[in-house]
Amino acid sequence: MEKLTLKEIIQAVDGEFLKEGKEVVYEAVSTDTRSIEKNSIFIALRGSNFNGNDYAVEASKKGAQVCIIDEITFRVEDFSDEVSVIKVKDTKQALLSLAEYYRSKLSIKVIGITGSTGKTSTKDIVAAVLSSKYKVFKTKGNFNNEIGLPLMIFKLDNEYDVAVLEMGMSNFGEIHNLAKTAKPDIAIITNIGVSHIEYLKSRENILKAKLEITDFFESNNSLIINSDNDLLKELNNLTFNLIKIGTEAENVDFKADEIVLKEDSINFRITDKHGFESPEFTVNIPGKHNVLNTLLAVACGKLLGLSYEQMIEGVKNLEFTSMRLDIVKGSKFTIIDDSYNASPDSMKAAIDVLLNLKGNRKIAILGTMKELGNMSYELHKDIGRYAKEKDIDLLIVSGEFTEAYIKGFEDTKKVFSFQDNERICDFLKNGTEKEDVILVKASRSMKFEKIVNNLKVINS
Repeated sequence: MEKLTLKEIIQAVDGEFLKEGKEVVYEAVSTDTRSIEKNSIFIALRGSNFNGNDYAVEASKKGAQVCIIDEITFRVEDFSDEVSVIKVKDTKQALLSLAEYYRSKLSIKVIGITGSTGKTSTKDIVAAVLSSKYKVFKTKGNFNNEIGLPLMIFKLDNEYDVAVLEMGMSNFGEIHNLAKTAKPDIAIITNIGVSHIEYLKSRENILKAKLEITDFFESNNSLIINSDNDLLKELNNLTFNLIKIGTEAENVDFKADEIVLKEDSINFRITDKHGFESPEFTVNIPGKHNVLNTLLAVACGKLLGLSYEQMIEGVKNLEFTSMRLDIVKGSKFTIIDDSYNASPDSMKAAIDVLLNLKGNRKIAILGTMKELGNMSYELHKDIGRYAKEKDIDLLIVSGEFTEAYIKGFEDTKKVFSFQDNERICDFLKNGTEKEDVILVKASRSMKFEKIVNNLKVINS
C-alpha cells in the first residue's frame, strides 16, 4: 500500500474518533478478521448473518491498528492504547470512500471492464496483452462488487503501471459507485445480454446501467465496445472517445478476419479502420466469443501504445481464471468446466465450444441460470432448443427449470433430468463412454463444481 495517515483516513471516511491511537505505516485493508495482517485497517461490515462491529476488538488483537465501525457493540477500553477506533455512519460507504481517496493517490492507468458476460475472460486477456510492456494488476477471482472492488484497489501501489478491474452489478447505481471509486481511464463493455434482467426489466435498462462506467469520463477518456452486440453498436455521438471492435459489424476500428477456431485456441488477424492488417494472433483459449474479447484487449493495448507484436508476445502470458471454459482432458473423456456462472449468451458460447472439440458423444450438463425473472422459463427453453439444433447427443439437466430445458430440446430419449448433483454424479458413474466430451455449466449457486470434481475422479 501507498502511505495513508490517520488524518487522511478520518477525513476520507467522514468519521470521528472514538479513540485515537498510534500512527503507523498501514500495510493492508481488511473486512475479514480471518485474514487480518499486521498494521492493517479493519472495516467492520454488516452481512445478513453477521455484524462486523462485533469482531472489531478481535481484529485489533490480530493486528488491526485502525478499526472503522458504524455501531458500538463493544467496550472501547477493550482496545489497546495503540489502536484507533473511528465511527462512521455506514461502513460499506466508508470502504468505498476510503478506496476512492486511495485511488486518487495512485498515478496508474485504470481499465474498468463490465458487461453481461465475458468480463472475467476479457480481464484475463487484457492483463496478458498489456503484460509485455507494463506491470499489470488484475482483479482476483470475482472481487468485482461494492465490497470486492475497493479491496482490490487497496492491493495497488505505484509500482504497478496498469490496473485491470472487473465491475459487476445487478441493479442501477452499482456501476456508478464502482466508477466513482475506481475512476477508470479506459472502460470496456463486453456485451449487453439478459443477465440481471429480473431486476432491470429490459436490455435497454441493462445498457443504461452498464454505461454508468462512464459517469465520470471527460473528453480524453475512452470507451471500448463490442459492436457485434445489437444494442452497443447503436452507441454514437458521445462526449468522449468511442472505439468499436467486431467480427461482423461494419465501420469498426478493429475487425477480426481469417478466424480459425481450434479445439483449444483461436487464430485470427486484425484489420484496423485504416486497412492496416496485423500479424496472426494465436490465443490459447477456445471459442469465437474469445475472438471478440481479444479484440477488446487489442483496442485497449493500442490506446496504451503497444504494437501488435508486443500484444502477440503478451498474450502468451495468459492466465485464465478457473472454472471458466477450463478444458480438462483425462484418460477416458474430456471435461469442459464452465461451472462458475451461466447466462443465455454464455450458455450458447459454451455449447459452441463443446461442438468444436473432437470426441465421441457431445454431452451437456446444464443447470439453472439465475436472475432472469419473468423470462426465466422461455430463456431456459431457448437453450434447450439451441442444444437440440446443435445436435447435442445427451442433455442432462437439473434445477428449477428442467421442464423448460426438456420442452426446448424435445427429444426425450436424449435428455435426462435429476433433482440434485448427487444423482447426476451417480448417473455419470456408468453413463459415460470413452472419448465423450462433457460440458458442465450452471449459475454459481448450483455448485456444479462438485460434478466436475466427481468426473475428474472417474476420468483418472
